[in-house]
Amino acid sequence: MTSTQPLISSAGIRIIHSPACVAEGAAWLAGHDPRFATALEKTGTLPLRLREDGYRALLGAIVSQQVSVASARAILARCEAGGLLDPAVVMAASDEDMKACGLSRQKIRYIRALAEAGLDYAALREAKTEDVIATLTELPGIGRWTAEIYAMFSLGHADVFAPNDLALQEAARLLFDLPDRPKERALRDMAEDWAPWRAVAARLLWAYYHVAKEREGIR
Repeated sequence: MTSTQPLISSAGIRIIHSPACVAEGAAWLAGHDPRFATALEKTGTLPLRLREDGYRALLGAIVSQQVSVASARAILARCEAGGLLDPAVVMAASDEDMKACGLSRQKIRYIRALAEAGLDYAALREAKTEDVIATLTELPGIGRWTAEIYAMFSLGHADVFAPNDLALQEAARLLFDLPDRPKERALRDMAEDWAPWRAVAARLLWAYYHVAKEREGIR
């Protein structure tokens, strides 16, 4: 049976590890703001959306930048076939080997830097959110949005948000009846009111975005 008890890291970070955690956060948000309750009625149960952490997860994030989902999957499949999901193989591979997988010159540079960084992924699992973000954004090709998404879905941090995400901005505009789509700083400030469940607020806003897009159309 999946535990419903909250999981707290050694750094004091609440970790989302089961659907029960997401449900707890959603209930808190619905009680905190009736507009979240309205959104939750429309979206239904929110997804867990956890994924693996580590080198492969970050390589996938780099590969996925500025390409379609289908293209990213095809490139990742070629990278896997070529052994590039192993940092040691990346460091030994030639640029031509990596180009053959569909990687651009810029992404080759980013992936080499990731492979050479030798990140302590186990330590990141126990780090504070801002420390995770600071560590990851030191690497070329990994911006704050990517680092926040990694903390949210690969590490399960419950109180992290990604205010530069356009879908979150648009969902916030719709749900909170704002005159314009909030910019990153404005949405980050708004999200402070949703602590300690900002990652669940993000899940709810993404789900609400898709519901609104299907039912009302989003311009």
